[in-house]
Amino acid sequence: MSSINLTRAEAIERAALVTVQHYDIALDLTTAPLGTSAESDRFRSVTTLSLTANTDGTTFLDLRDADLNQVLIDGDDVTASTNYSSDNGITLNLTAGEHTVVVDAMCQYTKIGQGLHRFLDPADNQTYLYSQFETADAKRVFACFDQPDLKATYSMSVIAPEGWSVVSNSPATITDSTYKFRVDVPLSTYLIAFCAGPWHKEEDVWTGVVAKHPETPVEHQTHATGDSGELSIPLALYCRQSIAEHMDTERLFRETKEGFDFYAKHFGEPYPFGKYDQIFCPEYNMGAMENAACVTIRDEYVFRSKATGYLYERRNDTILHEMAHMWFGDLVTMQWWDDLWLNESFATWSAAAAQAEVSEYAHAWTTFANVEKAWAYQQDQLPSTHPIAADASDVDTVEQNFDGITYAKGASVLKQLVAYVGEEAFLAGARLHFARHRFANATFDDLLSALSEASGRDLSGWADQWLTTTGINTLSPKFDITDGHYSAFSVEQSGAAPGDGEYRDHRVAVGVYSLIDGSVGKQLVRTQRVEVDVTGASTPVPELVGVRSGDVVLVNDDDLTYTLMDFDDSSLACVIDNIGTFTDSMPRTLAWSSTWQMVRSGRMRARDFIALVLRGASSEDKVSVLERIVTQAVQAVSLYADPVWANSTGKKLLGEGLLALAQSETHEGRQLVYVNALSSLPAKAAGTVTALEAIFAGTPEHVGLSHITVDPDMKWRALTALVAAGVRDEDDIAALEAEDKSALGEQSAARARAALPEVDNKKSVWLKATTAGADAPSNLVLRNLMAGFTAPGSAYLLEAGDFTARYFAEATSWWDAFSSDTGANLLEGFYPMWDLSNDAIAQATTFLDGDIPSPVRRIVAENRDRVRRALRAREFDAQDKPDAHENPAQ
Repeated sequence: MSSINLTRAEAIERAALVTVQHYDIALDLTTAPLGTSAESDRFRSVTTLSLTANTDGTTFLDLRDADLNQVLIDGDDVTASTNYSSDNGITLNLTAGEHTVVVDAMCQYTKIGQGLHRFLDPADNQTYLYSQFETADAKRVFACFDQPDLKATYSMSVIAPEGWSVVSNSPATITDSTYKFRVDVPLSTYLIAFCAGPWHKEEDVWTGVVAKHPETPVEHQTHATGDSGELSIPLALYCRQSIAEHMDTERLFRETKEGFDFYAKHFGEPYPFGKYDQIFCPEYNMGAMENAACVTIRDEYVFRSKATGYLYERRNDTILHEMAHMWFGDLVTMQWWDDLWLNESFATWSAAAAQAEVSEYAHAWTTFANVEKAWAYQQDQLPSTHPIAADASDVDTVEQNFDGITYAKGASVLKQLVAYVGEEAFLAGARLHFARHRFANATFDDLLSALSEASGRDLSGWADQWLTTTGINTLSPKFDITDGHYSAFSVEQSGAAPGDGEYRDHRVAVGVYSLIDGSVGKQLVRTQRVEVDVTGASTPVPELVGVRSGDVVLVNDDDLTYTLMDFDDSSLACVIDNIGTFTDSMPRTLAWSSTWQMVRSGRMRARDFIALVLRGASSEDKVSVLERIVTQAVQAVSLYADPVWANSTGKKLLGEGLLALAQSETHEGRQLVYVNALSSLPAKAAGTVTALEAIFAGTPEHVGLSHITVDPDMKWRALTALVAAGVRDEDDIAALEAEDKSALGEQSAARARAALPEVDNKKSVWLKATTAGADAPSNLVLRNLMAGFTAPGSAYLLEAGDFTARYFAEATSWWDAFSSDTGANLLEGFYPMWDLSNDAIAQATTFLDGDIPSPVRRIVAENRDRVRRALRAREFDAQDKPDAHENPAQ
């Protein structure tokens, strides 16, 4: 048995033996073990399960990191025979028939963002609790069968301290300080939630009509609606008291209602959970979590400081993503974690589609092309790439697959499927899927069947091509020009590395763009567009034969498919000279994306990409894209540029260029993008230091940044960069920390102190971050410690401290000592990317040759590959006259 790392085989065996009808969960957040204070790290959890054993047999109930008080089966005390341990759970010997099992335990609060996380707000000394159960951490709070296909109904009772409120999956019935909840529809354990504390609350209501569709049964169309068919959903927002003044309630409710409008129009099935709460939680590991009717969201999304338009757009995307899960994930749930990709890909696609249709972010697919696709392309070129429909043999494997394949590649492939079958057929298939499997579990085959039925297409071949293979195809144009017209035209497809030779069917648009004199000068305008199904190595495009040739050809115009896109030589030259003149954001972002991929694959010098960004950034009118390309320019100079050039010229050149762009801006959001990027570079140039000093002093107008509002977060960013450069010190950190007593102030101070440029300080930070037990830092403090440790310009200190060797000596022990999330964060955050050398690659290779857990192996192998890629790009960048189409390092 492996309760902590449940295997798929064990889950199947357990589901065959046991059917769970109901959980009654009683939590007492006011009690503590005898002889301890009320600030104990434990709380009491009593769970009563109603279940049926389908045959005589032995199984196990999950419970983790708990002190077990008692286990009763049908009133009999069987505590002694359960052999409880976190690793193996609670052994249950059952006879066929119905049973009642009671488990009384003291469970443990955490500070790792898993289980029931406890946070003390330094701003006002108020305590907040929130749960996070995905993938399988419900067992940290109540005894359960912690797997998605053993759904049940629930009743919950929570005793909370006076002055608190408790939020869960249904409206609360409150008596004194006891909060009671009922969930009368079947839910998986990972979707149950508890949020407790002195929350600030705002309320509203969404009212609308769920559109009727022929494939949705009548009884579902009228479910939970009044006689008029109108549906009203109570809405609530919660956050900590200390940040309530910063919560932009009106905007958040507006965006939430926009999401309900979109899903009511397209999903057919009424919202199934009665009310809709969104709780902004501190020290959150992820973006958000789709607990039914009780969505938890990182509270960095309550912006206390000026945020870029890109951050507002990403928050909106998160809101719509989690809302989509109420149907795809909560109403219809995967059978096992093999289909995790379906949950996340569908929600990612739905969020972008909703943004584009109903929100102010009508350009959402442009952001998708620049953000999600970039993530997918990067992940798919790593040695750990896996098919979208991944084999999830156990929970540890599942947790490693919350990655760019599961989210971004999967969503990109769904976008391709939408182009293949048509959006209405795709949504009709989704509606049919919801209707057939509401409140039940389903598989990908179930969805594929519904999509095939709705579209009239056999999609089995499509699924085999896209879901069971790995790697990225590359599409490129091939044409002849005679007398200014195309006399031959085809789209060439390369095999998908690492699965060389694998071709896929692509529905693409081929766009021809011409440089035309316009009212504002030269503009790249689309003069021809043809949709075509690309198959095999070469696909002719006869519709373009005889068409006047253009200056730029895009073979994945409108970003319909998932592919790397190559330019012909003349198109690339035109893009480099005129990238800012595209009249539409989508082709422009495709050009940015393609040139960035060329840098990563060693086919464009990093310094040339940096020059392209500095030349073209001022013409980029989408702030989301601007923020990405500026960030990529910083990555280019840090990772992919020849270090001799980067340290002598490149970093100074980029820093001064970003400052000049910021000074020339009159738009605060765009100016903020440049200034934020400036603080992520080593403060080498005198002009950069002067600018950061002015920001820290609150006088940005003295350096030509008159549109910047200096707020606490900006001051911390500037101070941390100055500290890392040795310009400011501990006295400045302490002074700003005394001024900013918030949680973010406390975390920012930890980051700034970790950036102090002394080897002994780096050793102290390392020890603090890697110490397990009661003295371990919380998840957010850990994140900031690692960011300060690796602050820009710190590589020479980390090499002097021999931290590369220390990493490989200690890495495996972190996985054993910490939770999966914390262990993974340490392995990622402390990987020696400061040491881009063949010696570091050799140390990694020796480490990987040892006997290490598979999650550790994956993280180290991925990062070793990133180092190799960086070294290849650096070698290419050092060439005097590179040909952009040679040396295609993969």
